[in-house]
Amino acid sequence: MTDRPKPPLPGQQQSDVPGKTAPMHPQPDHGEQSYRGNGHLAGKAALITGGDSGIGRAVAIAFAREGADVAIAYLDEHDDARETARWVEQAGRKAVLIDGDLADPAHCREIVSRTIAAFGRIDVLVNNAAYQMDHDSIEEISDEEWDRTFDVNVGAMFRLVKAALPHMKRGSAIVNTTSVNADKPRPTLLPYAATKGAIQNLTGGLAQWLAERGIRSNCVAPGPIWTPLIPATMPPEDVESFGKQTPMKRPGQPAELAPIYVMLASDEASYVSGATVAVTGGVPII
Repeated sequence: MTDRPKPPLPGQQQSDVPGKTAPMHPQPDHGEQSYRGNGHLAGKAALITGGDSGIGRAVAIAFAREGADVAIAYLDEHDDARETARWVEQAGRKAVLIDGDLADPAHCREIVSRTIAAFGRIDVLVNNAAYQMDHDSIEEISDEEWDRTFDVNVGAMFRLVKAALPHMKRGSAIVNTTSVNADKPRPTLLPYAATKGAIQNLTGGLAQWLAERGIRSNCVAPGPIWTPLIPATMPPEDVESFGKQTPMKRPGQPAELAPIYVMLASDEASYVSGATVAVTGGVPII
C-alpha cells in the first residue's frame, strides 16, 4: 500500500498509558485485511509482550497466519487484547491472554509459566512492550518514572528471557523491539531512548551467549509508528506532525513491521543473530 496516512494528523490525546486503539483516528493498520501467511511459523508457540495493540497486535496476527499459537501479555487493555485474540483465533490458532504489570519480576515468571502450561514450550519470545513519556526538560523526569521505564523496557526483558530459556529448544528465537532512538536519541524521550540503547546491547550479548544453544537473538528498530502509545504519551501538536521528520514524511503502520518479526522468528533466518533491523521510513541507523 502507498496511501498511508501522512501528517498533519488529528491532534488527539489519550489520558491513560499505554493507550487504546479504539479512540485513534485514523485507525492503525495491523495487517488485518492484508497479511497473508505462508506457513513460516507452522506449529510454533510464541509469547509476545505488548501483544494487545500496535506493533504487538500486528506481530500476533502475522504469527498466527504463519501457523503459530500466541500468548499475548499485556498490562490492562482488555478490549484491545480480546480483539487481538479474536484475530489469532480467526486464523485457526490458539490465543492465551495474560494481563499484568511487567515491572513486577514475579509476574514476568508467571507469564512464562502460563505460556508453558498452555503450549508446553516457547519457540519464539518477542519482547515488545514498552513504557515512555515525553518531557520538555530533565527536571520533569522523576526517579520513579526513570525506574519504571527501565523496569518495564529492560528489566522485564531480562527476566522473561531468563525464565523462558529452559523451555526453548535449538532453533528457537528471541526478537526484541528496540528503536531508532537507540541510535538517534530524542531528548524529550530520555529514559525511553536510554532503555532502547540498552535493549540493543542486551540483544547483541544474548546472541553471543546463546549461539552454542542454537537460540538466536535479534532486534527490530522501528522509527515513528502509529500506535496507541503516541497519543497517550505525546502532546497533540507532536501527534499532528508525527512521522513528518522521516524521509518518507509519514509514520509507519504496525503492519509494515510484522514481516520483519516473522522473518527473524522463522527458520529461514537460521544464520541471523545479533542483528538490528531498521524499519524507520528512510532514517539510517548505524
